[in-house]
Amino acid sequence: QVQLVESGGGLVQPGGSLRLSCAASGSIFSINVMGWYRQAPGKQRELVATITSGGSTNYADSVKGRFTISRDNAKKTVYLQMNSLKPEDTAVYYCNANIRPRSYSGGLYYWGQGTQVTVSS
Repeated sequence: QVQLVESGGGLVQPGGSLRLSCAASGSIFSINVMGWYRQAPGKQRELVATITSGGSTNYADSVKGRFTISRDNAKKTVYLQMNSLKPEDTAVYYCNANIRPRSYSGGLYYWGQGTQVTVSS
């Protein structure tokens, strides 16, 4: 059973920082691309950042220069370092990963449970 478990969300003031973590567990053969999405009230879920197994990154224009995605392959964990936070960053953040389970020959997409990030004074 493959799972993604997120942590690190919370309340922070504008201009502050927060780091999100998402750890994969279960019967895993390999992990391919990992990423973060977010969903604000009344809006569609949007891509925040992705990182490939080789370390190539991609960011939404709205977070470029402020957020940094990274991963620790040994820990099967992806991180999102969020700096210079703005109220418009307030959303539920979800991690996502393409993972090949031991029981399957190809990659499947998995979602974390979501963690709330609130930026407010």
